[in-house]
Amino acid sequence: MTIHSATIDGKPMTGERSFSVLNPANGEEVGRAPNMGAAELNAAVAAAKAAFPAWSAKSDQELQAACAAVTARIKAHAEELARLITLEQGKPLNGLGSRWELGGTVAWAGYTTALSLPPKVLQDNSEGRIELHRKALGVVGSITPWNFPVMIAIWHIMPALRTGNTVVIKPSPLTPLATLRLVEIMNEVLPPGVLNVVTGDDGEFNIGAAMSAHRDISKIVFTGSCATGQKVMRSAADTMKRLTLELGGNDAGIVLPDADPQAIAEGLFWGAFINNGQTCAAMKRLYVHEAIHDAVCDALVAYARTIPVGDGMQESSVLGPVQNRMQFEKLSRLVNDAKERGKVLLGGEQGEGLFFPPTIVADLKNGDPLVDEEQFGPALPIIRYSSVDEAIALANDSANGLGGSVWSADISVAKAVASRMQCGSVWINKHGAIQPNAPFGGVKASGFGVEFAEEGLQEYTDIQVVFA
Repeated sequence: MTIHSATIDGKPMTGERSFSVLNPANGEEVGRAPNMGAAELNAAVAAAKAAFPAWSAKSDQELQAACAAVTARIKAHAEELARLITLEQGKPLNGLGSRWELGGTVAWAGYTTALSLPPKVLQDNSEGRIELHRKALGVVGSITPWNFPVMIAIWHIMPALRTGNTVVIKPSPLTPLATLRLVEIMNEVLPPGVLNVVTGDDGEFNIGAAMSAHRDISKIVFTGSCATGQKVMRSAADTMKRLTLELGGNDAGIVLPDADPQAIAEGLFWGAFINNGQTCAAMKRLYVHEAIHDAVCDALVAYARTIPVGDGMQESSVLGPVQNRMQFEKLSRLVNDAKERGKVLLGGEQGEGLFFPPTIVADLKNGDPLVDEEQFGPALPIIRYSSVDEAIALANDSANGLGGSVWSADISVAKAVASRMQCGSVWINKHGAIQPNAPFGGVKASGFGVEFAEEGLQEYTDIQVVFA
């Protein structure tokens, strides 16, 4: 089986040890990744630190041109990367799967490339001129999850490069292969050391923890669970690292009594089941007014029955397996508990291997584990409510606050409800529709800092004010 190379200082690196990467659709090994330790991490950070002075000294136009070249290379290799994602992550090639992820990757890379942070004149009069400049931080450490291995990597890498930083990225050990290849492709047009990747199985040496504490890394950008995000914060404290943490969500959707069940069924389904529910900003809880509760359930179940589930490499598949055994077991535990508390409208029984059918459970309430815990899989609890004030209180009754949605025929009424929801993003009549031109981040335990747009770009800089 092929051992995929890491890239450090522009050179391929494999090392003496490797670990297996499995296809969640069939359990077969699809490749091996280098199992690196402290020496390789230190080499990657040293390479990024050495490359930083020349890279950060480039003009804004030069950085923009370099990022445009990177974007073009990714686009040229989109199908290759999509197939690698499907093999290791499990999502289908089609639908909202790997090819869609690569389309989003290229779109985000291109949009970020076009952004700029020119100096801002704060004062220019007889008393003097004051300018605000944005300065690159240094070495950025990126730690990415397994659900969108290429797109989230680009969310971290491109704003760092665009603002003159250098990068060391560490992908999830469950899905490292596409990221290894992505970095290899990007290094075809980047100077050595500007972008480096290290991989490990998180066994005896945890690379992510070491990155969070590393004195030569100036910022950590992390996407993942709340518990791991808290560990990142603790280990980053001694070096006063800058942090962007996009953590877990337990997003709520609220369906108002004037909504059309048939019109919203498709949007509700994909809001909850995009990427098989393995999305931080997927809808994890659905609150439906009692007047249309049954009609919404019927319409949602009818649409869900039309979705083919299978091996992602089959062109006909629209949803694939759960990515890994640990997540599958958590999902199974929550669904099995929900079956005792509520009414299963669809699914509920485990499939073969890591396949789990789209599952919809009604007659649940806040306090039930499937409602309170982030399931991160293809299961949606539906909670009946009688008043809008009750729905808002229930939706806000969570430690998380990443996203939320309101579903209604009256946009002005929906916006009024949205303004009362405690989350970083709220969508009307859709859910999870993030865009590269709109800042994205959570409140409460869902992290801090934002990604995307100009506000996200600023997170990779320090401010320097010049008085003249």
